[in-house]
Amino acid sequence: MTMTTDHPPMITPADDVPGPEQGRWTYKEYALVDDGKRYEVMNGVLLMTPSPGIPHQKTVFELATYLSSYIRSARLGEVFIAPIDVQLAPDVVVQPDVVVVLNNNLDKITPTRIIGAPDLAVEVASPSTAHYDRREKCDAYARAGVSEYWIADPVARTVEVFSLEGGVYYVVGVFQGKAVVLSRVLPGLRVSVEQIFAMV
Repeated sequence: MTMTTDHPPMITPADDVPGPEQGRWTYKEYALVDDGKRYEVMNGVLLMTPSPGIPHQKTVFELATYLSSYIRSARLGEVFIAPIDVQLAPDVVVQPDVVVVLNNNLDKITPTRIIGAPDLAVEVASPSTAHYDRREKCDAYARAGVSEYWIADPVARTVEVFSLEGGVYYVVGVFQGKAVVLSRVLPGLRVSVEQIFAMV
């Protein structure tokens, strides 16, 4: 009997993609890559990101549904889901799972991408991206001035909320179960963690 181990695909440098040498990628070169794969640019390095699994996608859908319903009804701004390019700097291009841009920043939305810091970025963690989401992406969001950052974990069934103060994120809370997610960017939002993960 043959046993197989299902290792999750990892985020890896895309060294074989034609273009500038690693460390010199910008949005201009990134936008020319059209091979059907998922990429991000972090500090000039082109990275290949794995396709999301089913629990990830269900979580993204639920998060986007609740956020969109609240934001549209209150006419606060716009909500987007991946894939959407967010250019945080010339050499930093990411695709958050869910992005919120409030009315005061709608001028950052262009026909091709969001240029500059959105008000809220949400990443749904997976075993293959957890370290990247907590280190490189967290640092990039803070440097760019993203006011609030959430990490939703379908395995732990938690939502961790980070708020930016003085260019540094501090943890607002790690929410689970019946707890309502506390957002400083969206103070009127009333969604519990169990609602977010209800379909996972």
